Amino acid sequence: MDRIYLDNAATTILDKDVLAVMMPYLTSHFGNPSSIYSYGRETRMAIENARKSVAKLLNVKSGEIFFTSGGTESNNTAILLSIRDLGCKHIISSSIEHHAVLHTVEYHQSKNSVSLSFVKLLQNGNVDLVDLENQLAAQKEKTLVTLMHANNEIGNLLDINAVGAICKKYNAVFHSDCVQTVGHYPLDLRKSLVHFISGSGHKFHGPKGIGILFINENIKVNPLMHGGGQERNMRAGTENIYGIIGFAKALELANTNYEKESVQIQWLKTYMMEKLQKEIEGVSFNGDCSSKSLYTVLSVSLPKTPKSEMILFGLDINNICVSGGSACSSGADIGSHVIRAINNNPNLVTIRFSFSKLNTKDEIDKVVSKLKELI
Repeated sequence: MDRIYLDNAATTILDKDVLAVMMPYLTSHFGNPSSIYSYGRETRMAIENARKSVAKLLNVKSGEIFFTSGGTESNNTAILLSIRDLGCKHIISSSIEHHAVLHTVEYHQSKNSVSLSFVKLLQNGNVDLVDLENQLAAQKEKTLVTLMHANNEIGNLLDINAVGAICKKYNAVFHSDCVQTVGHYPLDLRKSLVHFISGSGHKFHGPKGIGILFINENIKVNPLMHGGGQERNMRAGTENIYGIIGFAKALELANTNYEKESVQIQWLKTYMMEKLQKEIEGVSFNGDCSSKSLYTVLSVSLPKTPKSEMILFGLDINNICVSGGSACSSGADIGSHVIRAINNNPNLVTIRFSFSKLNTKDEIDKVVSKLKELI
């Protein structure tokens, strides 16, 4: 059986058209962008053209886009800048954020630099916006709200326009981890009233090791890394040129093909849900499975049995790649903090299937058939 890859929320395959535009910057266009001669000028021009392309696609100014090493760096940076430069003394987050946010806010709380509270979650895992507003209304200190646009494990979508409006009402800083939505939805950041967002190239068929941090021009922050004038004096260090080129191309392709590909992927997700319900007794789904859900992610729970507890290994042996939660936590089977927060049932085993434009109906049929056989 050929390998079936259904862990696209962890990472995606590099698109061949993205690789094609990256290759010259791995070979002939090797100049340092900070050099004044022609080799340097051509790579500097390529970086700035990529920045303009990304900014246009997100409806922001090119001066508001900063290239980073990925979502984790962008999340860490937004939180640090909010505390250090914007005077935030309190953070409101949620218990189901990606660890790149959750561990970071907990770290700053442990150093007594901020107080921390979590917004209540509704039964389906959605953020309780009434509780968010109540917390902001009662808070005397300058507050950072950091809530992810789409959950990487259960797929729930946050109404970032609504959260942005609430934050504006109470003069709070708003950061959104958009790692699962940049490249999956056409985003209009001007409309969303957000101060910071994070994105990562490898989640939408771009290269690994490249991300973006959007910093709203209306806020003033100090350099993150010192030692050079790169990224308009904000992030010193020679730029990841081929990564930047690849990120911009991947985002361009994603936006161009969004309507066709999103419909195709949503169909696969819906088809898999229906097939699982038909073929496997006791199956259930985690999170909000309505239209307020990421079309690329399906979190499935199965009744716990000696066979289902070994299900990830069984699928792996059969060349089927899925995850039990977030791939970023792999290496230690400590269970999912997201599933614990919304569905703390010890009698269930959770699998996350996540889809891309390359998956097919035939693959879904094979996976459900093998799943049924294994349990």
